[in-house]
This record gives sequence, C-alpha cells and structure tokens, in this order.
Amino acid sequence: MSKDRRLGRGLAALLGNTDEGLEIEGGLERQIVERPPQTPMRPVTSDRDDAVLQLNVYEIDDNPFQPRRDFGDAEIASLAESLKEHDMLQPVLVRRVGDRFQLISGERRLRAAIRAGWSTIPARMRDADDRLVAELAIVENLQRKDLNPIEKALSFKRYLDQHQCPQEELANRLKIDRSTIANLMRLLELPDPVTEAVRAERITAGHARALLPLGDDRLQIEFAQQIADEGWSVRETERQVQERIASEDQEPLRVVGMASPATKPTTRNDQIAALEQELRAALGTRVEIRRNARGRGKLIVHFTSHEEFDRLRSLLTDTHPASHAG
Repeated sequence: MSKDRRLGRGLAALLGNTDEGLEIEGGLERQIVERPPQTPMRPVTSDRDDAVLQLNVYEIDDNPFQPRRDFGDAEIASLAESLKEHDMLQPVLVRRVGDRFQLISGERRLRAAIRAGWSTIPARMRDADDRLVAELAIVENLQRKDLNPIEKALSFKRYLDQHQCPQEELANRLKIDRSTIANLMRLLELPDPVTEAVRAERITAGHARALLPLGDDRLQIEFAQQIADEGWSVRETERQVQERIASEDQEPLRVVGMASPATKPTTRNDQIAALEQELRAALGTRVEIRRNARGRGKLIVHFTSHEEFDRLRSLLTDTHPASHAG
C-alpha cells in the first residue's frame, strides 16, 4: 500500500468519512463546488455535517495548529488567478469557536480566495476538539512535497508535548508508521544552523540525518556548510562522517601487534574527548565524560524524547524497554 493511500485512510478514520475538503494529493477525492455570485454568509443552523455553507472570509480565523509557516506568495497568487478564471473551489473545513469560525483545513484556498477578491467561500463545518484539529493538520501536511521536513518535525513535537503521549500513540491515531515520526523528530536534535539549512533547502533531510552520529554541534554545523558548498550527496556525507568519527576514535591501547605504539592523546582532555567520540559513535547520541582529579566523575548520555531514552536503555542493557522514563 502506498504512503499516500495510508495517509488518506488515516484522514478518513479521523473524520469518519472520505468526503471532507482536505488538501491531500492522494487517498481522498476532491470535491469542487461552484461559488454562487456574491452569496451572503448563510446562518449555520443545519446539523448536517455534509452541508456546504457560504461563509464570510473575514469571519474565519487561521488554524493555530497549522505546521506550515511559509505559504509562498507566488503559489497563492497562482491559485487566486485560477479562482478568478474558473470561479470554483473545493470547500474548506472549519469549526465554530465562539461567534467566529476557525479553519481546520484549506488555508491556501482561503488565502487565495481573499486575494482573488472573494467575500465568501464554500465551507463545511465539523465538530472537532483541539486534538483532532491538530491531528488533521499534521496528516494533511505530512505528505505535501512542499512542506519542509523541519516544519513537519515541529508539528509532531508540538503535538507530543501538548498531549504528553508517546510517538507510538500518535502513529496509531494517524495510521502512519512510527518510524516516520521518529526519523523526522531526530532532525530536531541538530543545532539551529543545520535545521535552518534544511529549511532553506541548502541541504536535504537525508544529509541532516547523516550528521547525527557526529554528536557535536560544531562539527555538524561545519559539515552542513561543506555539504552546501561542495554539493555532497547523502552517501558522500555518510562516508565523510564515518571517516571523521574513525579518525577521532583511534585508541592506542586497543591496537594489537604493532611494532611501535600508535600516537596517543597528549593530554587528559584529549583522552576524554577520544572516549566521548567512541561512545558517541556507538550510541548515536551526544555523550559527556566529566572527571575530577581523584578519578571520580560522571558519564552523561543525552536523549531528547521518551523513545530515544528507550532506545539507549535497550542498547546499554540489551533488554527490551517495558515502560517510559517518568
């Protein structure tokens, strides 16, 4: 089954049917309706979920859970010209909040209708709580080619933080693979200059994921700049990262059968840095070693989510995690 079809089925499950006006490229059929000329806003008195209403465009507020931040002026202008030419539009999806309406789905269409000079827009109304609205916004945007992977990852993070649920629960609710959520959210472990490079499309999400084993902000930023400047492929990036880790993780005490000893770190700090690099490569996350003059200290393993904690605990104890950390 294709990814788009799975997403479509996830939306259908959330909505209870497959007739809603969602901007999905696959899985759900679009319904187009003709706009009556300057139809005034109809009072919303019908209990029918499938009724198409004509709502005042200025009575509809943005979806606060919309993961997309940049809609692109050229894209909206093009859609507005299409509306002027064809005078037809797929209904947007809204819910009532107080004496106004709040958009659930269709922000591009609403923006384009306003630019085209429409005073009303066709809409369907649904009863939906914040959690459902957030889920619909995530799924609608997840498979869009033009939505940045960082924005997708942030939408997952906002949802998980707000509802205090594990990735597995969100994946089940949206009918998507948990790996989709985990792979995108790992991008948020990278420093801001790297995630900004992904946003600006100077590097891809694949490049960014390849930088994660470095575990060091400075190195990740340095490599991201090299990727952008030199046009590395993802495979080349992975090779360069592994070579860098291997060059920094050489430990003379582990070299056997050599006639002369390997060059060893010159200071205690160099030794600790080498050990940190070795642990970082093995665990796939940032590791810190802190020691005092008496030889005592701490080994700090960083994690950014319950799922990351479970993964690390499983690696360190060679057991399957039974529960999340509190």
